[in-house]
Amino acid sequence: MPKLKINTNPKVELKFKNYPENIKPKLNYLRKLIIETATEIDTINEMEETLKWGEPSYLVKKGSTIRIDWKPKVPNQYAMYFQCTSKLVPTFKKLFPNSFNYQGTRAIEFELNDKIPISELKECIALALKYHLVKKDLPFI
Repeated sequence: MPKLKINTNPKVELKFKNYPENIKPKLNYLRKLIIETATEIDTINEMEETLKWGEPSYLVKKGSTIRIDWKPKVPNQYAMYFQCTSKLVPTFKKLFPNSFNYQGTRAIEFELNDKIPISELKECIALALKYHLVKKDLPFI
């Protein structure tokens, strides 16, 4: 399996440093799952980690951007965001109707004490990372 090369914008590290202490491990865990999932997909050998809309964002060729963030106005939640015009979140809702809390067609939301269903979330991440290769085959509502 080829090694994943991650091109990280230095502003991402600063963003992570500025999250509240109780939020940092949550978002670092989502980051770890995104990177881990990317390394398991043999067509991905490079990832860009940058800020989009001020949020840590993960981009790969042939994939759809994944963003993660926590917002002070909803302090007990954090989320993983997807392109709202894609079929991704409607597909996740169809595949995993009871596994996650969804925000419209744009996000999977987590409460601070949620136990994350890891295999289901990694499947969602993988679909986003391979989106332009698989979108024609995705179920949607």
